[in-house]
Amino acid sequence: MVVKVKGEFNWHSHPDSDDFFLVVKGRITIKMRDGDVHLNQGEMYVVPKGVEHCPVAEEEAELLLIEPTGTPNTGDPASAAKRQVI
Repeated sequence: MVVKVKGEFNWHSHPDSDDFFLVVKGRITIKMRDGDVHLNQGEMYVVPKGVEHCPVAEEEAELLLIEPTGTPNTGDPASAAKRQVI
């Protein structure tokens, strides 16, 4: 899915799947307990399953996220944003 993001998301992990980020436009930082990963336009990073992380975009950024259908964006179905298909 392609998403627009701005600001800080919540700390979370995905116990059953990796989290693939490709920056289509802008830049983001993926905060992790062992150190931050900074990504510019055209760069990608895969957060391994089970690793706690917190994406941050100081300015609006566009991302391509690849994950299994139904994966809750917060790692917890109770707090996940509803997926909107357009």
